Amino acid sequence: MEIAPGIHSLRQNQGGHVHAFLIDDGSELTLIDTLYDTDARRVVSAIEGLGRSTSDLRHIILTHAHRSHLGGLAALKRLSGATVYAHEWEADIIAGERKAQGITLRPMHPLLTWLPVYPLQLGLTLGLAPHPPCPVDQWVEDGDRIGPLQVLHTPGHSPGHLAFHWPERRALFAGDAVATWPKFSPGWPAFNLNTTEHRRSLGRMAALDVDVVAVGHGEPITAAGTERVRDAAAMA
Repeated sequence: MEIAPGIHSLRQNQGGHVHAFLIDDGSELTLIDTLYDTDARRVVSAIEGLGRSTSDLRHIILTHAHRSHLGGLAALKRLSGATVYAHEWEADIIAGERKAQGITLRPMHPLLTWLPVYPLQLGLTLGLAPHPPCPVDQWVEDGDRIGPLQVLHTPGHSPGHLAFHWPERRALFAGDAVATWPKFSPGWPAFNLNTTEHRRSLGRMAALDVDVVAVGHGEPITAAGTERVRDAAAMA
């Protein structure tokens, strides 16, 4: 689904209504995150649906190293040869050399609202169903640029969490700093490792002038994006 010119939203229910985003800047394709499936079939289908081939995928950028966002990475790297980017802190987790930092097993409250997320809490903390590992080709940090996207280092959800800003499209790719499933929230509370850094990162993103906010879990926000990020920052 195209949510703004050149921005295509890809989703699957497994992994917590997880989303990835395919960017077409008119010359090459960039993918932000890779969904949960290890065969990458949804991503490949989306690329082919644009009349393109996997060889047109030149950049794969990862917001952070949680399983829901890494499933198709190894397959897509093999199929496309695209350069894989992530923050240095996340790189060895993505490569399979270190486990992702565990989180609390305590259910989030109100329990009925957050119950659908609890299996993912268990999976991350216990290291269940790990992603197929894939080396990161290039570390990126705050202020870097990949294609049309400006890199923002937005720690809090994880130490190396990244967001991306496409000013010309008034779009923010917020990763897991903001969620719209199972309800609108400043990310999933049990998964945010450092609440002080998370609030600071949300405040920084709330200062951007955007319409679209593409989130890691739940449907993207397609209007009044700045106001919605400010709402999330006020809730954090």
